[in-house]
Amino acid sequence: MRFGPSAAVLAVILSLGGGPALAAVCIDKSMTSNEIVDVINASSGCERAMKVFKDCEFGTSGDVQLGSAVEKKCEGDFLGRLKAPQKQAYKREMGVCDQKYRNESGTMYLSFTAFCRAEVARRYSQRALKAASPSKAR
Repeated sequence: MRFGPSAAVLAVILSLGGGPALAAVCIDKSMTSNEIVDVINASSGCERAMKVFKDCEFGTSGDVQLGSAVEKKCEGDFLGRLKAPQKQAYKREMGVCDQKYRNESGTMYLSFTAFCRAEVARRYSQRALKAASPSKAR
């Protein structure tokens, strides 16, 4: 289930402790961004982490933290095995995401960037896992 901008606005909860705290209703309960990151970190793999990200997105700058957790989860599948040219290609694709919305204002564009970066990491993870899996008999 994807939350639209109006749901993201409703998901913002002002804490009495100082600044605003983001919360989302996902996985059938209300969770803060830190709790969602914990769920992403504990997920069984990149695909599951991405599903949590999609299910729990804020549609605002709060997605940067969630997307970063997904990137790290997915990078565990491939980053250490990439050769220098592949690492450069990965960095270049991430840079494309960073540049895509650089001239736009509004926190939703930070969310778009976070999703773009997470999708790049996810694609690399999928390729690495596919290459590592035993091929099927022909």
